[in-house]
Amino acid sequence: MSGHIPLAGVIGAPVAHSKSPALHGYWLKRYGIAGHYVHLHVEQADLEEVLRAMPKMGFVGANVTIPHKEHVLAIADIVTDRAALIGAANTLIFRADGKLHADNTDGYGFVENLRMNADWDPKAGPAVVLGAGGAARAVIASLLEVGVPEIRLSNRTRTRSEALRHEFGAKISVVEWVNAGDMMEGAKTVVNTTSLGMQGQPELKVPLDLLSSDAVVTDIVYTPLRTAFLEKAAERGCQTVDGLGMLLYQAAPGFERWFGQRPEVDEDTRNFILAS
Repeated sequence: MSGHIPLAGVIGAPVAHSKSPALHGYWLKRYGIAGHYVHLHVEQADLEEVLRAMPKMGFVGANVTIPHKEHVLAIADIVTDRAALIGAANTLIFRADGKLHADNTDGYGFVENLRMNADWDPKAGPAVVLGAGGAARAVIASLLEVGVPEIRLSNRTRTRSEALRHEFGAKISVVEWVNAGDMMEGAKTVVNTTSLGMQGQPELKVPLDLLSSDAVVTDIVYTPLRTAFLEKAAERGCQTVDGLGMLLYQAAPGFERWFGQRPEVDEDTRNFILAS
């Protein structure tokens, strides 16, 4: 965009809590790029009107967060296969031809976080996924894509788990929430996608007695960074990976598309976000 300073932002309601502007702002400064990334509080009723106006204001793209991640698929002109499979988008690109392109990088961020921060082989054995919301959809899709042989799924409301099993197929087995601890036996990957254990939320109380020390355990929650769930898994000798890396890695593809530079996710990036 000659003569124009590219703009991007994160759209949500509420959105003031998002760390994305701090992260993208850090990268813009680090790479000396003239650009801005801002919080954009947009109500659901105004979403389409706002999205159609943004390119005229100099926006090259945006991230989308709650409650718009599913709704935006109906507005986009182009939806990637992975966004369609997950049923949600988190990354939008305003193309030069005027078309709105919707993608989902949450699964990429999840997998990259495990690959970079643990000695992890997704094909080594079954995965356990706790929760069946939007984050679980991205996690399940990405686990299947990298070759996990079986996914054991449990959610407080069983019908949501059953819906995901129906959608994602035979590699998914559903277990009642009260029996979720039984899923840990022989599991090589364990993922908490629920908000349980997050600051201000009740603790995740799934028993880990059957969890083997060779499992990799991760929590998509990053406030607090070390949840009680991860601490208990570490006490059993498991490799544990916090959720902050998922936030950082999912942001990189969008930044590259909007600002033309692939940002590095490293210790400096992580420390900046932890301090912000």
